[in-house]
Amino acid sequence: MFEIDQVATQGAKIKVIGVGGSGCNAINTMIKMGLQGVDFITANTDIQALNASLAPTKIAIGQDVTRGLGAGANPEIGRKAALEDYAKIAEIISGADMVFITAGMGGGTGTGAAPIFAKIAKEAGALTVGDVTKPFIFEGRKRMKHAEEGLNALRENVDSLIMIPNQRLLAISGAKLSMMDAFKKADEVLLNAVQGISDLINCTGHINCDFADVRTIMNNRGMALMGIGQAKGEHRAVEAATNAISSPLLEDVSINGATGIIINITGGEDLSIHEVNEATSLIMEAAHPDAEIIFGTVIDESMADAVKITVIATGLNAPAAQVAFSVNTQATTGAQGWNQPAAPAPTVAQPANNQNYAQPAYAPAMNAQQMAPVGGITPPAPTPQMINAAPTMPQPIRVETVTIERESVGLDTLLDAVTAGQSESVNPGLQARTPSKEMGTGAEAGELARARAIAQRLGITNLTDDEYDVPTYMRRRGADSEL
Repeated sequence: MFEIDQVATQGAKIKVIGVGGSGCNAINTMIKMGLQGVDFITANTDIQALNASLAPTKIAIGQDVTRGLGAGANPEIGRKAALEDYAKIAEIISGADMVFITAGMGGGTGTGAAPIFAKIAKEAGALTVGDVTKPFIFEGRKRMKHAEEGLNALRENVDSLIMIPNQRLLAISGAKLSMMDAFKKADEVLLNAVQGISDLINCTGHINCDFADVRTIMNNRGMALMGIGQAKGEHRAVEAATNAISSPLLEDVSINGATGIIINITGGEDLSIHEVNEATSLIMEAAHPDAEIIFGTVIDESMADAVKITVIATGLNAPAAQVAFSVNTQATTGAQGWNQPAAPAPTVAQPANNQNYAQPAYAPAMNAQQMAPVGGITPPAPTPQMINAAPTMPQPIRVETVTIERESVGLDTLLDAVTAGQSESVNPGLQARTPSKEMGTGAEAGELARARAIAQRLGITNLTDDEYDVPTYMRRRGADSEL
Protein backbone atom coordinates (compact mmCIF):
# COMPACT_ATOMS: atom_id res chain seq x y z
CA MET A 1 0.00 0.00 0.00
CA PHE A 2 2.84 2.35 0.84
CA GLU A 3 4.49 1.65 -2.51
CA ILE A 4 1.32 2.60 -4.39
CA ASP A 5 1.15 5.93 -2.55
CA GLN A 6 4.79 6.58 -3.32
CA VAL A 7 4.24 6.00 -7.03
CA ALA A 8 1.18 8.26 -6.98
CA THR A 9 3.17 11.17 -5.58
CA GLN A 10 5.72 11.04 -8.37
CA GLY A 11 3.33 12.56 -10.93
CA ALA A 12 4.03 12.82 -14.63
CA LYS A 13 7.62 12.30 -15.77
CA ILE A 14 8.67 15.26 -17.89
CA LYS A 15 11.93 15.32 -19.83
CA VAL A 16 13.34 18.46 -21.46
CA ILE A 17 15.88 17.80 -24.21
CA GLY A 18 18.09 20.55 -25.62
CA VAL A 19 19.34 19.69 -29.10
CA GLY A 20 22.23 21.56 -30.70
CA GLY A 21 24.04 24.67 -29.49
CA SER A 22 20.96 26.84 -28.93
CA GLY A 23 19.10 24.00 -27.27
CA CYS A 24 21.97 23.35 -24.87
CA ASN A 25 22.17 27.06 -24.02
CA ALA A 26 18.43 27.09 -23.30
CA ILE A 27 18.83 24.12 -20.94
CA ASN A 28 21.62 25.93 -19.10
CA THR A 29 19.32 28.94 -18.64
CA MET A 30 16.51 26.75 -17.31
CA ILE A 31 18.84 25.12 -14.80
CA LYS A 32 20.27 28.47 -13.66
CA MET A 33 16.75 29.89 -13.26
CA GLY A 34 15.81 27.00 -10.98
CA LEU A 35 13.23 25.17 -13.09
CA GLN A 36 12.22 22.06 -11.15
CA GLY A 37 10.10 18.97 -11.67
CA VAL A 38 11.71 17.98 -14.98
CA ASP A 39 14.68 15.90 -16.16
CA PHE A 40 17.23 17.81 -18.25
CA ILE A 41 19.02 16.20 -21.20
CA THR A 42 21.32 17.80 -23.76
CA ALA A 43 22.49 16.44 -27.10
CA ASN A 44 25.03 17.86 -29.52
CA THR A 45 27.47 16.94 -32.27
CA ASP A 46 29.99 19.42 -30.85
CA ILE A 47 31.78 17.71 -27.94
CA GLN A 48 33.35 20.93 -26.69
CA ALA A 49 29.98 22.69 -26.46
CA LEU A 50 28.39 19.61 -24.89
CA ASN A 51 30.99 19.58 -22.12
CA ALA A 52 29.89 23.09 -21.14
CA SER A 53 26.33 21.90 -20.56
CA LEU A 54 24.97 21.87 -17.00
CA ALA A 55 22.54 19.04 -17.73
CA PRO A 56 23.07 15.81 -15.76
CA THR A 57 22.46 13.71 -18.88
CA LYS A 58 24.43 14.42 -22.06
CA ILE A 59 24.34 12.64 -25.40
CA ALA A 60 27.16 12.99 -27.92
CA ILE A 61 25.51 12.13 -31.22
CA GLY A 62 27.01 11.40 -34.62
CA GLN A 63 30.58 10.73 -33.61
CA ASP A 64 31.20 8.73 -36.77
CA VAL A 65 29.64 11.43 -38.94
CA THR A 66 31.12 14.53 -37.31
CA ARG A 67 34.04 13.21 -35.19
CA GLY A 68 32.74 15.46 -32.41
CA LEU A 69 33.39 18.67 -34.34
CA GLY A 70 29.81 19.77 -34.98
CA ALA A 71 27.47 19.75 -37.97
CA GLY A 72 28.92 22.79 -39.70
CA ALA A 73 25.50 24.50 -39.99
CA ASN A 74 24.36 21.64 -42.24
CA PRO A 75 20.96 20.24 -41.15
CA GLU A 76 21.49 17.06 -43.16
CA ILE A 77 24.57 16.21 -41.10
CA GLY A 78 22.58 16.89 -37.94
CA ARG A 79 19.87 14.50 -39.12
CA LYS A 80 22.38 11.76 -39.93
CA ALA A 81 24.03 12.24 -36.54
CA ALA A 82 20.73 11.62 -34.74
CA LEU A 83 19.95 8.59 -36.88
CA GLU A 84 23.38 7.16 -36.04
CA ASP A 85 22.49 7.08 -32.34
CA TYR A 86 18.79 6.29 -32.71
CA ALA A 87 18.82 3.41 -30.23
CA LYS A 88 20.77 5.38 -27.62
CA ILE A 89 18.30 8.27 -27.84
CA ALA A 90 15.30 5.94 -27.56
CA GLU A 91 16.74 4.36 -24.42
CA ILE A 92 17.21 7.72 -22.69
CA ILE A 93 13.73 8.98 -23.64
CA SER A 94 11.92 5.80 -22.58
CA GLY A 95 9.60 6.13 -19.58
CA ALA A 96 8.75 9.79 -20.18
CA ASP A 97 5.13 10.93 -20.09
CA MET A 98 5.95 14.26 -21.69
CA VAL A 99 8.97 15.38 -23.69
CA PHE A 100 9.95 18.92 -24.62
CA ILE A 101 12.32 19.23 -27.57
CA THR A 102 14.01 22.63 -27.39
CA ALA A 103 16.29 23.88 -30.14
CA GLY A 104 17.18 26.86 -32.26
CA MET A 105 16.07 26.44 -35.85
CA GLY A 106 18.46 27.45 -38.62
CA GLY A 107 21.70 25.76 -37.58
CA GLY A 108 22.92 22.25 -38.28
CA THR A 109 22.40 19.99 -35.27
CA GLY A 110 19.23 21.55 -33.86
CA THR A 111 17.52 21.88 -37.23
CA GLY A 112 18.42 18.41 -38.48
CA ALA A 113 18.37 16.34 -35.29
CA ALA A 114 15.40 17.81 -33.40
CA PRO A 115 12.79 16.17 -35.69
CA ILE A 116 14.48 12.78 -35.12
CA PHE A 117 14.36 13.23 -31.33
CA ALA A 118 10.69 14.19 -31.60
CA LYS A 119 9.91 11.14 -33.71
CA ILE A 120 11.55 8.85 -31.16
CA ALA A 121 9.62 10.50 -28.31
CA LYS A 122 6.28 10.07 -30.06
CA GLU A 123 7.07 6.45 -30.85
CA ALA A 124 7.69 5.96 -27.11
CA GLY A 125 4.16 7.21 -26.40
CA ALA A 126 5.16 10.50 -24.79
CA LEU A 127 3.25 13.75 -25.29
CA THR A 128 5.81 15.53 -27.45
CA VAL A 129 6.07 19.31 -27.62
CA GLY A 130 8.52 21.26 -29.74
CA ASP A 131 9.78 24.44 -28.10
CA VAL A 132 11.97 26.21 -30.64
CA THR A 133 13.08 29.59 -31.91
CA LYS A 134 13.30 31.10 -35.37
CA PRO A 135 16.47 33.09 -36.09
CA PHE A 136 16.85 36.85 -36.02
CA ILE A 137 16.74 38.46 -39.44
CA PHE A 138 20.36 39.56 -39.09
CA GLU A 139 21.39 35.89 -39.00
CA GLY A 140 20.90 35.67 -42.76
CA ARG A 141 18.53 34.30 -45.38
CA LYS A 142 20.17 30.89 -45.62
CA ARG A 143 19.75 30.30 -41.91
CA MET A 144 16.11 31.41 -42.13
CA LYS A 145 15.54 29.01 -45.04
CA HIS A 146 17.01 26.14 -43.03
CA ALA A 147 14.79 27.16 -40.11
CA GLU A 148 11.62 26.96 -42.19
CA GLU A 149 12.59 23.52 -43.50
CA GLY A 150 13.39 22.35 -39.97
CA LEU A 151 10.07 23.65 -38.66
CA ASN A 152 8.19 21.76 -41.35
CA ALA A 153 9.98 18.52 -40.46
CA LEU A 154 9.51 19.06 -36.72
CA ARG A 155 5.82 19.87 -37.11
CA GLU A 156 5.22 16.40 -38.56
CA ASN A 157 6.71 14.69 -35.50
CA VAL A 158 5.31 16.58 -32.50
CA ASP A 159 1.91 16.90 -30.88
CA SER A 160 2.26 20.66 -30.52
CA LEU A 161 4.92 23.04 -31.77
CA ILE A 162 5.62 26.26 -29.88
CA MET A 163 7.59 28.56 -32.13
CA ILE A 164 9.20 31.73 -30.77
CA PRO A 165 10.24 34.23 -33.49
CA ASN A 166 13.42 35.81 -32.15
CA GLN A 167 12.85 38.91 -34.26
CA ARG A 168 9.72 39.63 -32.21
CA LEU A 169 11.82 39.84 -29.07
CA LEU A 170 13.13 43.16 -30.34
CA ALA A 171 9.64 44.58 -29.92
CA ILE A 172 9.68 43.92 -26.17
CA SER A 173 13.33 44.81 -25.56
CA GLY A 174 15.12 48.11 -25.32
CA ALA A 175 16.96 49.65 -28.24
CA LYS A 176 20.28 49.21 -26.41
CA LEU A 177 19.87 45.46 -25.95
CA SER A 178 23.20 43.73 -26.58
CA MET A 179 23.51 40.68 -28.82
CA MET A 180 24.32 38.44 -25.86
CA ASP A 181 21.30 39.72 -23.96
CA ALA A 182 19.10 39.19 -27.02
CA PHE A 183 19.97 35.50 -27.19
CA LYS A 184 19.60 35.22 -23.42
CA LYS A 185 16.15 36.74 -23.74
CA ALA A 186 15.29 34.05 -26.30
CA ASP A 187 16.43 31.36 -23.85
CA GLU A 188 14.23 32.88 -21.15
CA VAL A 189 11.21 32.72 -23.43
CA LEU A 190 11.86 29.02 -24.06
CA LEU A 191 12.08 28.62 -20.29
CA ASN A 192 8.71 30.31 -19.82
CA ALA A 193 7.10 27.99 -22.35
CA VAL A 194 8.31 24.89 -20.50
CA GLN A 195 7.70 26.31 -17.04
CA GLY A 196 4.23 27.55 -17.93
CA ILE A 197 3.18 23.96 -18.61
CA SER A 198 5.31 21.98 -16.16
CA ASP A 199 4.33 24.18 -13.20
CA LEU A 200 0.65 23.55 -13.87
CA ILE A 201 1.31 19.82 -13.60
CA ASN A 202 3.80 19.79 -10.73
CA CYS A 203 2.91 22.77 -8.51
CA THR A 204 -0.01 23.18 -6.15
CA GLY A 205 -2.11 26.34 -6.14
CA HIS A 206 -5.65 27.52 -5.54
CA ILE A 207 -6.74 25.84 -8.80
CA ASN A 208 -4.89 22.83 -10.17
CA CYS A 209 -4.85 20.90 -13.42
CA ASP A 210 -3.17 17.58 -14.11
CA PHE A 211 -1.19 15.96 -16.89
CA ALA A 212 -4.33 14.49 -18.46
CA ASP A 213 -5.72 18.03 -18.86
CA VAL A 214 -2.55 19.18 -20.57
CA ARG A 215 -2.56 16.17 -22.87
CA THR A 216 -6.13 16.99 -23.89
CA ILE A 217 -5.14 20.49 -24.96
CA MET A 218 -1.81 19.65 -26.62
CA ASN A 219 -2.23 16.19 -28.13
CA ASN A 220 -2.08 16.34 -31.95
CA ARG A 221 -2.83 20.08 -32.05
CA GLY A 222 -0.16 21.27 -34.49
CA MET A 223 1.13 24.82 -34.26
CA ALA A 224 1.02 26.61 -30.92
CA LEU A 225 2.06 30.09 -29.84
CA MET A 226 2.72 31.64 -26.48
CA GLY A 227 2.03 35.01 -24.91
CA ILE A 228 3.41 36.26 -21.59
CA GLY A 229 2.10 39.14 -19.51
CA GLN A 230 3.23 40.48 -16.15
CA ALA A 231 1.88 43.39 -14.13
CA LYS A 232 1.83 44.95 -10.68
CA GLY A 233 -0.62 47.16 -8.86
CA GLU A 234 -4.35 47.34 -8.33
CA HIS A 235 -5.44 45.89 -11.68
CA ARG A 236 -2.46 43.58 -12.11
CA ALA A 237 -4.39 40.46 -13.14
CA VAL A 238 -6.38 42.16 -15.90
CA GLU A 239 -3.31 44.01 -17.17
CA ALA A 240 -1.22 40.82 -17.21
CA ALA A 241 -3.95 38.94 -19.09
CA THR A 242 -4.28 41.76 -21.61
CA ASN A 243 -0.52 41.82 -22.15
CA ALA A 244 -0.43 38.05 -22.61
CA ILE A 245 -3.07 37.85 -25.34
CA SER A 246 -1.63 40.88 -27.14
CA SER A 247 1.99 39.81 -26.71
CA PRO A 248 4.37 40.53 -29.61
CA LEU A 249 5.38 36.87 -29.35
CA LEU A 250 1.98 35.94 -30.81
CA GLU A 251 3.24 37.27 -34.14
CA ASP A 252 0.33 37.70 -36.63
CA VAL A 253 -1.87 35.05 -35.08
CA SER A 254 -4.91 35.80 -32.95
CA ILE A 255 -5.84 33.41 -30.15
CA ASN A 256 -9.42 33.32 -31.40
CA GLY A 257 -8.25 30.78 -33.99
CA ALA A 258 -6.97 28.37 -31.33
CA THR A 259 -8.69 25.06 -30.62
CA GLY A 260 -7.08 24.78 -27.19
CA ILE A 261 -5.71 27.26 -24.65
CA ILE A 262 -3.62 26.73 -21.53
CA ILE A 263 -3.60 29.56 -18.98
CA ASN A 264 -1.04 29.68 -16.17
CA ILE A 265 -1.59 32.39 -13.55
CA THR A 266 1.37 32.78 -11.22
CA GLY A 267 1.32 35.10 -8.23
CA GLY A 268 2.24 35.49 -4.60
CA GLU A 269 0.25 34.34 -1.60
CA ASP A 270 -1.97 37.42 -1.96
CA LEU A 271 -3.29 36.21 -5.33
CA SER A 272 -7.07 36.23 -4.94
CA ILE A 273 -9.75 34.10 -6.54
CA HIS A 274 -11.35 37.33 -7.79
CA GLU A 275 -8.18 38.18 -9.73
CA VAL A 276 -8.07 34.69 -11.21
CA ASN A 277 -11.69 35.07 -12.31
CA GLU A 278 -11.03 38.46 -13.93
CA ALA A 279 -7.98 37.25 -15.84
CA THR A 280 -9.46 34.00 -17.11
CA SER A 281 -12.74 35.68 -18.09
CA LEU A 282 -10.88 38.25 -20.18
CA ILE A 283 -8.89 35.55 -22.00
CA MET A 284 -11.96 33.37 -22.54
CA GLU A 285 -13.81 36.28 -24.14
CA ALA A 286 -10.94 36.75 -26.59
CA ALA A 287 -10.75 33.04 -27.42
CA HIS A 288 -12.84 31.12 -29.93
CA PRO A 289 -16.14 30.07 -28.30
CA ASP A 290 -15.50 26.39 -29.10
CA ALA A 291 -11.91 26.33 -27.81
CA GLU A 292 -11.01 23.93 -25.00
CA ILE A 293 -9.50 25.93 -22.15
CA ILE A 294 -7.69 24.77 -19.03
CA PHE A 295 -6.17 27.03 -16.43
CA GLY A 296 -4.43 26.77 -13.13
CA THR A 297 -2.67 28.91 -10.57
CA VAL A 298 0.83 28.67 -9.17
CA ILE A 299 1.80 30.31 -5.89
CA ASP A 300 5.32 31.73 -5.96
CA GLU A 301 6.39 33.66 -2.86
CA SER A 302 8.91 35.63 -4.90
CA MET A 303 6.05 37.16 -6.96
CA ALA A 304 5.00 39.59 -4.23
CA ASP A 305 2.63 42.26 -5.59
CA ALA A 306 3.02 40.88 -9.12
CA VAL A 307 1.10 38.52 -11.36
CA LYS A 308 2.49 36.67 -14.38
CA ILE A 309 0.17 35.04 -16.89
CA THR A 310 1.32 32.62 -19.56
CA VAL A 311 -1.09 31.79 -22.37
CA ILE A 312 -0.32 28.88 -24.70
CA ALA A 313 -2.69 28.62 -27.65
CA THR A 314 -2.71 25.36 -29.60
CA GLY A 315 -4.22 24.25 -32.89
CA LEU A 316 -3.09 27.34 -34.79
CA ASN A 317 -2.46 25.80 -38.18
CA ALA A 318 -3.41 28.93 -40.16
CA PRO A 319 -2.76 32.63 -39.61
CA ALA A 320 -5.63 34.73 -38.35
CA ALA A 321 -7.75 36.27 -41.10
CA GLN A 322 -7.12 39.89 -41.77
CA VAL A 323 -10.53 41.07 -42.88
CA ALA A 324 -9.97 44.27 -44.83
CA PHE A 325 -13.04 46.36 -45.46
CA SER A 326 -11.53 49.26 -47.37
CA VAL A 327 -13.34 52.40 -46.24
CA ASN A 328 -12.88 55.57 -48.29
CA THR A 329 -12.92 58.80 -46.29
CA GLN A 330 -15.68 60.03 -48.60
CA ALA A 331 -17.66 56.78 -48.74
CA THR A 332 -19.16 54.30 -46.33
CA THR A 333 -20.95 51.04 -47.04
CA GLY A 334 -23.51 49.08 -45.10
CA ALA A 335 -21.29 45.99 -44.80
CA GLN A 336 -20.49 44.86 -41.26
CA GLY A 337 -16.80 44.50 -40.32
CA TRP A 338 -15.40 41.56 -38.43
CA ASN A 339 -13.44 42.13 -35.26
CA GLN A 340 -10.05 41.56 -36.88
CA PRO A 341 -7.07 43.81 -37.72
CA ALA A 342 -7.75 45.62 -40.98
CA ALA A 343 -5.19 45.38 -43.74
CA PRO A 344 -3.98 48.67 -45.27
CA ALA A 345 -6.14 50.02 -48.07
CA PRO A 346 -4.59 49.38 -51.49
CA THR A 347 -2.79 52.25 -53.15
CA VAL A 348 -4.44 53.32 -56.41
CA ALA A 349 -2.11 54.77 -59.01
CA GLN A 350 -3.27 58.16 -60.33
CA PRO A 351 -2.84 59.35 -63.94
CA ALA A 352 0.21 61.46 -64.71
CA ASN A 353 -1.83 64.66 -65.01
CA ASN A 354 -3.17 64.11 -61.47
CA GLN A 355 -6.74 64.50 -62.71
CA ASN A 356 -9.31 62.70 -60.56
CA TYR A 357 -11.65 60.53 -62.60
CA ALA A 358 -14.92 59.23 -61.22
CA GLN A 359 -14.81 55.58 -60.31
CA PRO A 360 -17.64 53.27 -59.22
CA ALA A 361 -17.87 53.21 -55.42
CA TYR A 362 -17.87 49.70 -54.09
CA ALA A 363 -16.50 47.54 -51.31
CA PRO A 364 -13.63 45.59 -52.98
CA ALA A 365 -13.81 41.84 -52.90
CA MET A 366 -11.26 40.15 -50.63
CA ASN A 367 -8.54 37.89 -51.87
CA ALA A 368 -8.00 34.37 -50.59
CA GLN A 369 -5.44 35.37 -47.98
CA GLN A 370 -7.66 38.07 -46.52
CA MET A 371 -10.53 35.60 -46.26
CA ALA A 372 -8.52 32.87 -44.47
CA PRO A 373 -10.82 31.06 -42.00
CA VAL A 374 -10.47 31.79 -38.27
CA GLY A 375 -11.11 28.81 -36.06
CA GLY A 376 -13.11 27.09 -38.79
CA ILE A 377 -15.37 30.13 -39.34
CA THR A 378 -15.23 31.75 -42.76
CA PRO A 379 -16.59 35.32 -42.75
CA PRO A 380 -18.98 36.08 -45.62
CA ALA A 381 -17.64 38.15 -48.49
CA PRO A 382 -19.17 41.65 -48.51
CA THR A 383 -21.64 42.24 -51.34
CA PRO A 384 -20.35 44.90 -53.77
CA GLN A 385 -22.64 47.92 -53.76
CA MET A 386 -22.49 49.67 -57.12
CA ILE A 387 -23.58 53.20 -57.92
CA ASN A 388 -24.22 53.60 -61.64
CA ALA A 389 -23.75 57.36 -61.74
CA ALA A 390 -23.15 59.64 -64.69
CA PRO A 391 -21.67 62.85 -63.26
CA THR A 392 -21.45 65.93 -65.41
CA MET A 393 -17.88 66.68 -64.38
CA PRO A 394 -14.91 64.50 -63.34
CA GLN A 395 -14.98 64.21 -59.56
CA PRO A 396 -15.03 61.40 -56.98
CA ILE A 397 -18.48 60.01 -56.32
CA ARG A 398 -19.71 60.70 -52.79
CA VAL A 399 -21.68 57.79 -51.40
CA GLU A 400 -23.48 57.95 -48.09
CA THR A 401 -26.31 56.04 -46.49
CA VAL A 402 -29.69 57.83 -46.29
CA THR A 403 -32.48 56.18 -44.31
CA ILE A 404 -35.94 57.00 -45.70
CA GLU A 405 -39.00 56.32 -43.56
CA ARG A 406 -41.97 54.98 -45.53
CA GLU A 407 -44.54 56.97 -43.53
CA SER A 408 -43.03 60.44 -43.75
CA VAL A 409 -40.97 60.52 -46.93
CA GLY A 410 -41.94 62.98 -49.63
CA LEU A 411 -40.72 63.74 -53.10
CA ASP A 412 -38.89 66.84 -51.86
CA THR A 413 -36.82 64.67 -49.54
CA LEU A 414 -36.01 62.24 -52.31
CA LEU A 415 -35.03 65.00 -54.73
CA ASP A 416 -32.91 66.77 -52.11
CA ALA A 417 -31.00 63.53 -51.61
CA VAL A 418 -30.49 63.08 -55.35
CA THR A 419 -29.37 66.66 -55.99
CA ALA A 420 -26.92 66.46 -53.06
CA GLY A 421 -25.16 63.55 -54.75
CA GLN A 422 -26.50 61.03 -52.24
CA SER A 423 -28.05 57.61 -52.82
CA GLU A 424 -30.84 56.14 -50.71
CA SER A 425 -30.49 52.60 -49.43
CA VAL A 426 -34.12 51.56 -48.96
CA ASN A 427 -33.82 49.10 -51.82
CA PRO A 428 -30.46 47.81 -53.07
CA GLY A 429 -31.87 47.86 -56.58
CA LEU A 430 -32.42 51.63 -56.62
CA GLN A 431 -29.80 53.53 -58.59
CA ALA A 432 -29.38 57.25 -59.20
CA ARG A 433 -29.81 57.93 -62.88
CA THR A 434 -29.73 61.12 -64.94
CA PRO A 435 -32.24 60.97 -67.81
CA SER A 436 -30.80 61.94 -71.15
CA LYS A 437 -32.42 64.79 -73.09
CA GLU A 438 -31.97 62.72 -76.22
CA MET A 439 -34.26 59.93 -75.05
CA GLY A 440 -37.11 59.03 -77.35
CA THR A 441 -40.79 58.86 -76.41
CA GLY A 442 -40.54 55.18 -75.49
CA ALA A 443 -37.56 55.82 -73.21
CA GLU A 444 -39.38 58.71 -71.51
CA ALA A 445 -42.40 56.49 -70.88
CA GLY A 446 -40.13 53.84 -69.41
CA GLU A 447 -38.52 56.40 -67.11
CA LEU A 448 -41.94 57.65 -66.03
CA ALA A 449 -43.11 54.12 -65.26
CA ARG A 450 -39.94 53.44 -63.30
CA ALA A 451 -40.35 56.64 -61.27
CA ARG A 452 -43.97 55.78 -60.53
CA ALA A 453 -42.97 52.29 -59.33
CA ILE A 454 -40.30 53.74 -57.06
CA ALA A 455 -42.77 56.23 -55.60
CA GLN A 456 -45.29 53.50 -54.92
CA ARG A 457 -42.68 51.44 -53.05
CA LEU A 458 -41.96 54.52 -50.95
CA GLY A 459 -45.65 55.05 -50.20
CA ILE A 460 -46.08 58.12 -52.49
CA THR A 461 -49.24 57.85 -54.60
CA ASN A 462 -50.54 61.40 -55.04
CA LEU A 463 -48.14 62.82 -57.63
CA THR A 464 -48.82 64.14 -61.13
CA ASP A 465 -46.93 62.92 -64.18
CA ASP A 466 -44.86 66.14 -64.17
CA GLU A 467 -43.83 65.48 -60.60
CA TYR A 468 -42.69 61.98 -61.51
CA ASP A 469 -40.41 63.56 -64.10
CA VAL A 470 -37.52 64.68 -61.88
CA PRO A 471 -35.97 67.28 -64.27
CA THR A 472 -39.38 68.87 -64.95
CA TYR A 473 -40.15 69.08 -61.24
CA MET A 474 -36.75 70.60 -60.53
CA ARG A 475 -37.32 73.29 -63.19
CA ARG A 476 -40.70 74.08 -61.64
CA ARG A 477 -39.13 74.43 -58.22
CA GLY A 478 -36.50 76.76 -59.64
CA ALA A 479 -39.13 78.92 -61.29
CA ASP A 480 -41.15 79.09 -58.07
CA SER A 481 -38.09 80.17 -56.10
CA GLU A 482 -37.36 82.99 -58.54
CA LEU A 483 -40.85 84.31 -57.99
